[in-house]
Amino acid sequence: MTDDQQHRKAFFATLPRKRMAAGALFFDAAGRIYLVKPTYRAGWLIPGGAVEANEAPSMTCRREVSEELSIAPPIGRLLCVEYLSEYDGYTESVQFIFDGGVLPAELAAQIQLQASELAEGRFVSVAEASHLLNSRLAVRVAYALDARTTGCTHYLEDGQPVGEAQ
Repeated sequence: MTDDQQHRKAFFATLPRKRMAAGALFFDAAGRIYLVKPTYRAGWLIPGGAVEANEAPSMTCRREVSEELSIAPPIGRLLCVEYLSEYDGYTESVQFIFDGGVLPAELAAQIQLQASELAEGRFVSVAEASHLLNSRLAVRVAYALDARTTGCTHYLEDGQPVGEAQ
């Protein structure tokens, strides 16, 4: 390793690290959203998970969906990204939501939940999703739903849009 590479490595080691996660919104033909109930925490989530080192968020989304649901549907565009500051013992993070689109009934029927991580998965109405998801994720999903309709991409900081007309 050259001196320049060593200095660069030492410098980057001093920079802060943030958690990142990526998930997808999937729908059925009736417009319901697919949610999963994890075994390792309370509440419901959208399919997805933590970004690993040297992994792009879109790749995380594909990998996590494949691992959690045992299907590999195409993952569409970015709908919403949110920065979350520290809260309730969680470190700060950046969360991404991608458009998973409408799952054909035959593909949805092939879903097999990863038993070690997921206790249940089901399609729910948008209204029911807003009650099952924790408040932070419910806000992010609401903005992602808007982005899906309007064609925009939303950026949030702690649940508040940034750089958008209020």
